[in-house]
Amino acid sequence: MPDTNKPNQPARFEIENLTPRQIVAELDKYIVGQAAAKRAVAVAIRNRWRRQQLPDEIRSDVTPKNIIMIGPTGVGKTEIARRLAKLVGAPFIKVEATKYTEVGYHGRDVESMIRDLVEASVGLVKQSQKEAVAQKAQERVNEKLLDLLLPTPKGPWSPEIEAEETAKRQKTREKFKAMLEAGELEEKPVEMTTDPKTVPVQIFSNMGMEAMDVDFQNMFEKIIPRQPQTRTLTVAEARKILLEQETEALIDRAELAEQAVNLAENHGIIFIDEIDKVCGPHSSVGPDISRQGVQRDLLPVVEGTTVNTKYGPVKTDHILFIAAGAFHVSKPADLMPELQGRFPIRVELNDLTREDFLRILTEPKHAITKQYAQLLATEGITIEFSSDGIDALADIACQVNKSTQNIGARRLHTVMERVVEEVSFEAPDIPEKKIVINAAYVNRRLSDVLQKEDLSRYIL
Repeated sequence: MPDTNKPNQPARFEIENLTPRQIVAELDKYIVGQAAAKRAVAVAIRNRWRRQQLPDEIRSDVTPKNIIMIGPTGVGKTEIARRLAKLVGAPFIKVEATKYTEVGYHGRDVESMIRDLVEASVGLVKQSQKEAVAQKAQERVNEKLLDLLLPTPKGPWSPEIEAEETAKRQKTREKFKAMLEAGELEEKPVEMTTDPKTVPVQIFSNMGMEAMDVDFQNMFEKIIPRQPQTRTLTVAEARKILLEQETEALIDRAELAEQAVNLAENHGIIFIDEIDKVCGPHSSVGPDISRQGVQRDLLPVVEGTTVNTKYGPVKTDHILFIAAGAFHVSKPADLMPELQGRFPIRVELNDLTREDFLRILTEPKHAITKQYAQLLATEGITIEFSSDGIDALADIACQVNKSTQNIGARRLHTVMERVVEEVSFEAPDIPEKKIVINAAYVNRRLSDVLQKEDLSRYIL
């Protein structure tokens, strides 16, 4: 436990330690199937813990084994990475490879993904430090609220009168403190001076805003003073403002930046989606800034380089990169050989079958059927999915995926939305408060779509 008597003591931030089997078991709660991908990411995370146990002389040489996930859209690639990062408490960002262009062209610099990762890391560490100083900040807030409720009277007085007034004021202060802690003064108005919120200063360079590693925002705040404003607020409103101010004052900025950089370097996860969109045959006309150029810029970042950020230089040697793509047109072999070598682990995710759809509808912790039931329960309506209704939903989703474009589990959202559309619209006024969604109900709601031969013309 942090010592609250030391406001500048840094908060300890530890990544949760889980075995590969535990990681897969947790992922199974949210994602159906794809055992090979789950095992690969579980081993990658466990290897990070193993690396931390090694002696210093060998630890720096052990690099993460980056992963490429190959599979069609909607089979769980992004969800596996997102749930994994949330599970272990690591800083995580998802980026689209198609957003980046080669250095020197208009577009996002590849190195900006590292800056985004550090920002995510700062958020995690800051939250941890806020929790560490919460008690001390609350004590300071209570003292400041008492100062606002009982302003110091203006003298001058004789020493005898001043001592008497001080004793009276202290007695009143103790009484107000008890009332404040009991929540009896929440609606009492107080006057306090606040600083207006700063509007971010937009400064652009020829390489784009994300390429600038100087914190110009804080620099301008120091140069240009903000005009304070006097406002009348309730105690409850003033507490929120004061708590934010005191928490920020107690956080050690230098320690925050140091921990955030260390967390990003050793535990950061970057998920690069649509990697297949930046690979393909070499251009015979000129430089292809959307393909080979991006791969060339991506190579040193994945291989290991130092990126300057406003929190300090960040080494990318031990950041875990997980790339993903459908690879319908291209294949992983179309990537630059050097980049292929930086993603030694390749896992293929399978197309979803009818049985997978059945499991997705019922097994996950927050299955889509449970989500719709909870949403409509807020209107006082009970939704019950019968077994034959779930079978019908899985059959139709699988059939439409085969007949039109295969979008994986996302097809269930379009099917479900069409099925419950009428109930969702009429929910506030519907007299029947219990609705059973069975096979007949599903087929009736989707009959107009199922009767059409050209399904691609419709929403499904």
